[in-house]
Amino acid sequence: MRRTTPTLRIHLTIILALALVGGLLTESVQAETKQERDARMQWWRQARFGMFVHWGLYSGLAGTWKDKPIGTRGGMEWTQQRARVDTWEYAHEAVPHFRPAEGFAKEWAKLAKEAGCRYVVFTTKHHDGFCLFESEVTTYDAHDLVGRDLCKEITDAIKAEGLKVGYYHSVIDWHHPQYDYLKADQLPHPLKGKPSPNGPRNHDIYVDFLHRQAKEIFSNYGTLDIIWWDYSKKGNEGPFWRSDELMAMARRLQPGIISNNRLYHIPHIEKKDSVGRLKTWKPEQGDFTTPEQTIPSTGIPGVDWEVCMTMNTTWGYSDHDHAWKSNETLIRNLIDIVSKGGNYLLNIGPKGDGSIPRESIDSMRAIGKWMAVNGEAIYETTASPFEQPAWGRCTKKPSKLYAHVFDWPTDGTLEVPLKGKPVKRAYLLADPTRKILQTTTNTSGITIAVPSQTLDAIAAVVAIEYEE
Repeated sequence: MRRTTPTLRIHLTIILALALVGGLLTESVQAETKQERDARMQWWRQARFGMFVHWGLYSGLAGTWKDKPIGTRGGMEWTQQRARVDTWEYAHEAVPHFRPAEGFAKEWAKLAKEAGCRYVVFTTKHHDGFCLFESEVTTYDAHDLVGRDLCKEITDAIKAEGLKVGYYHSVIDWHHPQYDYLKADQLPHPLKGKPSPNGPRNHDIYVDFLHRQAKEIFSNYGTLDIIWWDYSKKGNEGPFWRSDELMAMARRLQPGIISNNRLYHIPHIEKKDSVGRLKTWKPEQGDFTTPEQTIPSTGIPGVDWEVCMTMNTTWGYSDHDHAWKSNETLIRNLIDIVSKGGNYLLNIGPKGDGSIPRESIDSMRAIGKWMAVNGEAIYETTASPFEQPAWGRCTKKPSKLYAHVFDWPTDGTLEVPLKGKPVKRAYLLADPTRKILQTTTNTSGITIAVPSQTLDAIAAVVAIEYEE
């Protein structure tokens, strides 16, 4: 067999490298047809409700730093940044409190299923850099700490319940010694304003590390349905992470994957109305956009979006945050979001052993109880065809409208602005007999004669079937 010369081997290596890069670049700009994208997005658009999980080293600290509460509100997953300590001091405090119990992941998945969620997104790595997955490029991971691949345990449990699985993955890393927080000056870091303790840092080395870990999570756990990146800011977005390459890698290794847009610039969190997130969405930067903690005043046709929201005020677990949202608020938030064409990603923050706070369990079960009766008015529905009525919200399916009534009419008549559609029948989803309600057509829509008392004080749903 003829041996290659060193020069020829170098040329062959260059040719292969160029071919690989060319393939990635070609893949990154290949456009889907509308039909192809709709097919890929179909399950996500129909699911409407998912469970978010923030869990990592910070969970065991529970909002406490050296025996003192570090705060009573806001994200406890940012404990290292709030304490303004380096990764070694943070790990020294946090590691003893992170001891996952056996079977915790199955409890998460069962709760998500019971609540009526169709997918679960959990943190594979948050900003502190600690990985729940087994990584060959760091020892700062669960396998090296507790001898278990926690990412695999969670993924397998979610899939066993028939749910779709998504990975949250932060591009920020407070642990990596080459993550250049001086260059990433628009993003948070515990040592911000202080000189690097290990001298000058090489951002390119960190980005290579980021890409190698991304390849691990895309390659080692079977089918992945969602990649939920977090996050970029203007000046530290897109090219700063070689985002186009990351997106191309995701699609190459997971052809059906759905991605959010946080690899690219996202605006500040809107305190009142997050519709700006929808208006600035660009499809080439991700399949959907992610309003956080606030619900847009309106949806926008053609824009896929998902509100991520906490049950209290923190994503990671805290012993000190007791500002729990009521079941009424959580269920009505779900309805409000879906009525505008969005998805609801509701967060739980387990403790250091993986157990879920009782308040979260109770609320998820309350949502599940409501969904067991009214789920058809959430799943596979689209946005309301008209402005939200004073009494509640509406969702829609072909030839069917669902009136979610928050404020039950005291006079026994429900006015619905459904015009030009001959009604076939109307009934309450909570009524096991599906008794037909009397309807009358008028100039403003239809009037439905309803019982004097509501069957659900949070949201009773009237289904209205009509002819197109």
